[in-house]
Amino acid sequence: MSRVEALGRHDSWEGVHAVVAGFGVSGFAAADNLNHLGARVTALDESAEGGRGDKAEKAELLEVLGATVRLGPGATATLPDDTDLVVTSPGWKPSSPLLAQARGRGVPVWGEVELAWRLRDPNHPTPWLAVTGTNGKTTTVQMLDSILRAAGLRSVAVGNVGRPIVEAVMDPEPYDVLAVELSSFQLHYTDSMSAEAAAVLNVAEDHLDWYSSVDDYAADKGRIYERVQRACIYNAEDPATEALVRQADVMEGARAVGFTLGMPGVGMLGVVEDILADRAFIEQRESSAAELCTLSDLASRAPHFVQNALAAAALARAHGVSQAAVRDGLRAFRPDGHRIALVAQADGITWVDDSKATNPHAAQASLLGYDPVVWVAGGLAKGARFDDLVRAVRDRLRGVVLLGRDRGVIAAALSRHAPDVPVIEVGDGETERATSATSATDGEHGSMGRVVEAAAELARPGDTVLLAPGCASMDMFTNYAERGDAFAAAVRNRIG
Repeated sequence: MSRVEALGRHDSWEGVHAVVAGFGVSGFAAADNLNHLGARVTALDESAEGGRGDKAEKAELLEVLGATVRLGPGATATLPDDTDLVVTSPGWKPSSPLLAQARGRGVPVWGEVELAWRLRDPNHPTPWLAVTGTNGKTTTVQMLDSILRAAGLRSVAVGNVGRPIVEAVMDPEPYDVLAVELSSFQLHYTDSMSAEAAAVLNVAEDHLDWYSSVDDYAADKGRIYERVQRACIYNAEDPATEALVRQADVMEGARAVGFTLGMPGVGMLGVVEDILADRAFIEQRESSAAELCTLSDLASRAPHFVQNALAAAALARAHGVSQAAVRDGLRAFRPDGHRIALVAQADGITWVDDSKATNPHAAQASLLGYDPVVWVAGGLAKGARFDDLVRAVRDRLRGVVLLGRDRGVIAAALSRHAPDVPVIEVGDGETERATSATSATDGEHGSMGRVVEAAAELARPGDTVLLAPGCASMDMFTNYAERGDAFAAAVRNRIG
């Protein structure tokens, strides 16, 4: 066993050379705390650009504290000879040259999540309630954090959202519980985590530019269930999540708890008329159910939003939170911007921004909440296909407006499975209409202005125009938030 495998929070890390691969938010947190523990730290990143966290400024700070930081092209080409540990950022593929060199030398490769788990204070072992899934992770974790706070607990949302986990774990004032969002990339580099309870919300095709197959992607999602102590929460409407529970090696006494939009069976949470009900965490579950809240307590009745609420409630109940705290936490919760966010209502048309729907599964979940709908989609498809999505929603589509580099992938699926649905394609320099020769007019907001004009042309009173791109945004925008902001600005510009 490597000498670093046995080290924890109260051990001396002196003499350990830790290389941190990637200097984003989690990379800086890992480097900073390893340096604090006494390790000799080298942080490497191919990019020297600023942005969130301002790499150059943070690099200067770390170097003042004694660490070595190398930023810019070529910085990650070679692993230092005396490296004892590599802590990698989650986006790094295992095939990356630096990580391949580490494996070839037998150097441990951890993610920030693995490092955080190993640095927990044994005198204050804060439990983790963990969430993963193709879609809905952030919303569910934020709902969970709201519930935990309503219960009077010192909680924080960490991981793929909010504060880096290492920072939370090393906080001098211990948290009562952590609400942890984990991506498949983070889970790939996690080997010893033992969550109190964990949920996989759904598994759908995504990140096929990173994984060789959907099965490999699902397997990394399933790692969240390994060594779970109390409850494995799964989606009864997604058999893949239950299969992952069955394959997991959990702690003795842990049980499987499903959630469903239908009537809950014993050991499940579900919906009875308009009530979110618990038949898993009450003594009388064989014959009755406990009311948690009503649908009217939620910010949205969209099916995927209700599923997120059920998952958050199940995780909180596994931790022992009361029914009243679940209700109060869900009542208080409002989703972040760009998640089924109402932009405007004018002339009988509702405009909704769900720019965070960055893959087909998320877009489908969003589309199923509206009928009839004018769908605005496109961007970077990341190798995803749209045939299943189009088959599922074609009967509710009034029309479709497409933009972005891979809009043709979606157009082809629409042509195969919904040939009668009007489609307008907005290119970088012009607008191309698939069903007529008429072009949408150019607006002051550029391509997004033309998108909004095209959507308005298709929509009728009573319709919803929904930005649910099903694709990443980086072909045209910095991120999904900028894309959503551009959509909202173009809508407001049009309706005055």
